Amino acid sequence: MKGRGADLSQTTLFSTLEELLNPEDTLYKLSDRIPWDRLDKEFSSLYSSEGGPAKPIRLMISLLLLKQMYNLGDETVLTSWVRNPYWQYFSGYTIFQWNAPLAASDLVHFRHRIVSIGL
Repeated sequence: MKGRGADLSQTTLFSTLEELLNPEDTLYKLSDRIPWDRLDKEFSSLYSSEGGPAKPIRLMISLLLLKQMYNLGDETVLTSWVRNPYWQYFSGYTIFQWNAPLAASDLVHFRHRIVSIGL
C-alpha cells in the first residue's frame, strides 16, 4: 500500500509570533524595551493628515534600526525581514508575513523626512 503524503492543511499550533518565538532572544527582548509609543508621538509630526495611509512609524523605525544594526542596504533589509520572524516581531507584527511591508524607496523617503527635521 502506498503511503499518504503529509497533511499540509493542518493548522499551526501557534497562532502569533509572540507565542512562537523565544522570549529570551535578544531582539525579542529589545522590542519589548523600546518605548514605541513615545517614538510614535515624536515622529508623528513627520506625517500629514492628507493623502494615503502611511506605514506604521514603528515599522519604519524598526527597519532603519535593523538596517544599521546588521549593516544592510534598503533592499537587503526588506528581503531579510520577510525571512526572519524575529525581525517582524521587532517591527510590531503579530502574524508572520510572506511579503515585504513596503518598497525600498519608502525607507529613502522616511530618511529624508528625519533629516529634514534634524532627527
